[in-house]
Amino acid sequence: MVTEFKTRDLADVIRRPIVTEKATIQMELNQFTFDVDPRADKPTIKAAVELLFPVKVLSVNTQNPPRRRRRVGRFVGYKPRYKRAIVTLEDGEALRKVLFPEV
Repeated sequence: MVTEFKTRDLADVIRRPIVTEKATIQMELNQFTFDVDPRADKPTIKAAVELLFPVKVLSVNTQNPPRRRRRVGRFVGYKPRYKRAIVTLEDGEALRKVLFPEV
C-alpha cells in the first residue's frame, strides 16, 4: 500500500524535538522523541521524519494523552492537546548529529 504525501503538509507534522532526561537516554537506543500534530498518524509521521532528515525509520510509537483541566479562579479551561511520537531509527543512522550539531 503506497500512500502519496504532500511535501508541504509533511513539513508541518513535526513541531519540535523533545529534549528531556528520558528522551536523552533513549537517544542512545537510537530512539528520538518529537512533538507532532495531534491529527497525524504513524505513516505520516514516518514520511515526515524521512523527508526532513536523511534517515531510515524502523518504527513509530505514539502517545496521545488526555487534555488536562486548568482553573483560574472560577473559570475552567483546558491545556492544549499534544501528541508525542517516539521514532526508532535503523542501526547506523545518525539523527543526533543533525538535531544537535555541537554535540
